[in-house]
Amino acid sequence: MATTARSKPMMRVPMLAGLPACVSLIREAVKMAESQDRITDLADTGRAQAFSDGVFAIVITLLVLDLRPPEGKPGQLLYGLLQQWPIYLAYLTSYVYVAVVWTNHKSAFRRIRFIDRGLHWANFGVLFTTALLPFPTAVVAKAMQHGNAVDIRVAVAFYAFIGAQLCLSWWVFFHYLHHHPELIKEVVEDEYFAFERKRALLGVVLYIAAGVIGYLVFPLMAMGIFLFLPVFYGITSEGWLTMTHRKSNQDAKPAKH
Repeated sequence: MATTARSKPMMRVPMLAGLPACVSLIREAVKMAESQDRITDLADTGRAQAFSDGVFAIVITLLVLDLRPPEGKPGQLLYGLLQQWPIYLAYLTSYVYVAVVWTNHKSAFRRIRFIDRGLHWANFGVLFTTALLPFPTAVVAKAMQHGNAVDIRVAVAFYAFIGAQLCLSWWVFFHYLHHHPELIKEVVEDEYFAFERKRALLGVVLYIAAGVIGYLVFPLMAMGIFLFLPVFYGITSEGWLTMTHRKSNQDAKPAKH
């Protein structure tokens, strides 16, 4: 009987010794399940690009709805058309800016291999703020057409607010890609989207500065910044890092004699 009582603890030793192995197997299974879930969450970028292109096309088409025949007495058509110059300028500005956003969007997606839920929402943010662009542009045009100084200051500040939101949405987009390298193509440099965050952040800072300057000091100075930023983003649509490398390669080329 004593021998039997002593043998019971000895039977538990192999069972306890196998526990670490079982725990390790369970952990590996959980990791594999999480990895599988992550893989199934990834998708090709084709549908996201097609949807985004559709949004850009709709926004850029709807801009023409702000162009309307002037109201006036017979014989004053030319005068009425000339009086609408702020509306024409607003149309041109909005058209070019949406086109610039599209080129930047296209450039970014050329470097993206997969898209997940988080990147989908970041992309929705970019599309949302882009679709808003014609509205503040039309507000500025109407304020300039009527010539009221207070309205012009308010309109400029409002435009700056929407512009800052647009650049902020791009910052979120680039920030998400920088922290999820598994979504990016292998040929893309590791710091590419980190540099793109700086490019977007520059826009946020300049738009806020333009809003403050335009509302408190001089609206025309703010409008100068408004015109500069689309040009800047158009020139650097391939990315700040790409532009830097291209300039370095040009500087490194030997001069021809």
